[in-house]
Amino acid sequence: MAPSTAAQQSDNVAHALSGAGGGILSMALTYPLITLSTRAQVESKRADSGFLDAVKRIVQREGVNGLYSGLDSALFGISVTNFVYYYWYEWTRSSFEAAAVKAGRASKKLTTIESMIAGAIAGSATVMLTNPIWVVNTRMTTRKKSKESDESLLPGAKAAKAPTTVGTLLALLKEEGPLALFSGVVPALVLVINPILQYTIFEQLKNTLEKKRRVTPTIAFLLGALGKLFATSITYPYITVKSQMHVAGRDGGKENMVTSMKRIVREEGYTGLYKGIGPKVTQSVITAAFLFAFKDVLYEQTVRLRRKIPAKAL
Repeated sequence: MAPSTAAQQSDNVAHALSGAGGGILSMALTYPLITLSTRAQVESKRADSGFLDAVKRIVQREGVNGLYSGLDSALFGISVTNFVYYYWYEWTRSSFEAAAVKAGRASKKLTTIESMIAGAIAGSATVMLTNPIWVVNTRMTTRKKSKESDESLLPGAKAAKAPTTVGTLLALLKEEGPLALFSGVVPALVLVINPILQYTIFEQLKNTLEKKRRVTPTIAFLLGALGKLFATSITYPYITVKSQMHVAGRDGGKENMVTSMKRIVREEGYTGLYKGIGPKVTQSVITAAFLFAFKDVLYEQTVRLRRKIPAKAL
């Protein structure tokens, strides 16, 4: 029993590491789209503009680096998020599979309900552990720096450096207290349904295709894109509310999820809940597609490497 348990634990870690690596690679490729969508979510309706206009405005005001504000915290956040998520998901899935074998079920593949439960457990654990990281990231992503302010400096004076991730975290703790790190945690928990929908669609389509053919990284790419497109389109209003709650303490009074949603609808109409959905859906779909493709490749490499290492060395 012990060896199989150790082997399962090793496999869970392999999935977690490959998920973290895939998340880092996919986010690094699509981060400017995250900047555009996040800023659209927290800005007033008057600030709305087209995709290209938004890019030009940020580049003119802050330079190309403005499109990558908070990238370091985002890469750290996605690595932790994906590691925790995939570890708990695989742990829950292996438990369901063991129960299926014990019950004598013909197939140990997860049912739709089991996939959803596994996603809910993994998603809830991930939200509670990583919400502080994403609060800091949102603050950094939406921080605006004007070139005009640099030009108004006295000759010889140095422009103020953009705050680091640690600096942003310390300032937030000092000005708003530790509870600010859990701003938006309620809509974030509601958004657990996003990966549940995404991974349930992915797993069920993958299980169906595996009966007919091998699921290659290209097919995983397409299945991941389809799952994320469906999930993000349904849950986007909660993404908008979560982003606004992340910066509420910085910009003024704090609101709960329901109050924030009502205010957005009252001030901007229902379309206000979908600000920035274009770049966000594009980014989410591309990121998810690359994530699944990268994860499959990284997982296979991790397993091969693990097999080459002598058991005594582990």
